[in-house]
Amino acid sequence: MRIPIIVLTLSLAVVFVTTAIPKLTGQALMRERMAHLGVSEQLTRVLGVLELAAVAGLLLGLLWPPLGIAAAIGLALQMVGAVVYHARAKDPIGMILTPAVFAIAAVALVYLHVRQG
Repeated sequence: MRIPIIVLTLSLAVVFVTTAIPKLTGQALMRERMAHLGVSEQLTRVLGVLELAAVAGLLLGLLWPPLGIAAAIGLALQMVGAVVYHARAKDPIGMILTPAVFAIAAVALVYLHVRQG
């Protein structure tokens, strides 16, 4: 059971580091994407900080599972918010499903942590 937790944790960490950095640095493409969703530059930076905090929590959760569980729950909630924003912007289904898949992955990580005890 430990290997799936490690693999899923590392996968989520890589994905969210790569999405947080453009948000924090104000990369032009990310600013355009977030503006399309109606998200301000300030909120975009906050989301980047939350994603980096989640990554830290996920990784530290390998040592102390309650932290990993909390981080994964927070990440899942943020991804549910992303689904809502994409749906509200009438984005194509693929754009809406992407954060939904990551929310499901985060919930799966919670399940694995809880199941491991």
